[in-house]
Amino acid sequence: MPSETVLITGGGRGIGAATARLAGRRGYRVCVNYRSDDASALAVVDEIRAAGGTAIAVRADVSRATGVERLFRAVDEQLGPLTALVNNAGTLERQARLEELDEDRLARIWAANITGPFLCAGAAVRRMSTRHGGRGGAIVNVSSAASRLGSPNEYVDYAASKGALDSMTRGLALEVAGEGIRVNAVRPGLIHTGIHALGGEPGRVDRVAPQLPMGRGGRPEEVAEAILFLLSPAASYATGTFLDVAGGR
Repeated sequence: MPSETVLITGGGRGIGAATARLAGRRGYRVCVNYRSDDASALAVVDEIRAAGGTAIAVRADVSRATGVERLFRAVDEQLGPLTALVNNAGTLERQARLEELDEDRLARIWAANITGPFLCAGAAVRRMSTRHGGRGGAIVNVSSAASRLGSPNEYVDYAASKGALDSMTRGLALEVAGEGIRVNAVRPGLIHTGIHALGGEPGRVDRVAPQLPMGRGGRPEEVAEAILFLLSPAASYATGTFLDVAGGR
């Protein structure tokens, strides 16, 4: 089992929670970051601890530099040297066409889906890079199949933000490839999580699933397996790559 420390942003629910549970079972010391839902995050931590693992929950808004620094400082102090980051936190808003989007909505999407991952990746690199005295590590960004598909008539802004995350994944991977850090991304498709309720259609996966090549939506646990693979030594020669977990879409 690895003696590693992983920080998972947005780790209290959905894909983040599934990733935290799986990481705990595989021996990682786990930090579950969350923004507002104390009960969900603490439940994930309790589950990991009950199974004999080590976990903490840290409430912080990762779209703000002050929140990011406080979060990473908590990991340093309570779990030890960081060796893995999962940039999972993100959001979307109600389904709309592009001409209906306003400045405030765009600012919220960019802050959560672009600024947050950039700030967290920077904090992780300052800790993990051999250039800064670290011992290396891995970063996995949770992007979306939407970055390839565009999400017309629903979430063009969300899709664009994930496209930016894809570009960051590739660029950062090349920056730090010689410094002991691997940077990759998973691109989930239609996954059964609560994020669809934010868009105003909680049952969106069931509506669209029959159109998918595999004929069903995915489970958060299936994405978590892909994330843990990319974090693990089994993916030691993979960096700057994208793993689609989208049922063939």
